[in-house]
Amino acid sequence: MQTKLRILGWMFVVSLLWTSPMSAAIEKANASKTKGVQAPRPRYVGVASWYGADRQGHKMANGKKFDRQAFTAACWFYPLGTTVRVVNLDNGSAVTVTITDRGPNHRLNRVVDLSEAAAQQLGYIDQGLTKVFVLPMNPASLEHAEFEAELTAPFADEPLIAAASPVELTN
Repeated sequence: MQTKLRILGWMFVVSLLWTSPMSAAIEKANASKTKGVQAPRPRYVGVASWYGADRQGHKMANGKKFDRQAFTAACWFYPLGTTVRVVNLDNGSAVTVTITDRGPNHRLNRVVDLSEAAAQQLGYIDQGLTKVFVLPMNPASLEHAEFEAELTAPFADEPLIAAASPVELTN
């Protein structure tokens, strides 16, 4: 009798462990079938700093040497190689940069560190810090495309500062 109870107990535990991943897989499959809805692109509002001559020639996280005249940035929130649009909220100027390094230090409460050239274009070299809005130009996605997947429409024209909700595409 005890052997039968043990077997039934193990079968119950195994069935619980089996149904959880299976239900997650079913939800993921159903979500991938949804058409016309693009995943939200992470956007950040925060403080930006810049770095220049003191870091010139130092190795960055992507393995290349830092050039203060290039339009690059350091950020923890996006994968290396992501192109982002940074808008200075004080004067409205904007610049497009590529994430090539990691930083700034989280304790400093900053969203992004820009190269000297990018900071110059945004017009905050003299202040050292400014409030910015950061939006990725290409969606950061780490998932592989399915074989024979349909092409999706590009992002619809959206306002520069928009709510962080999925963008619905129209055909």
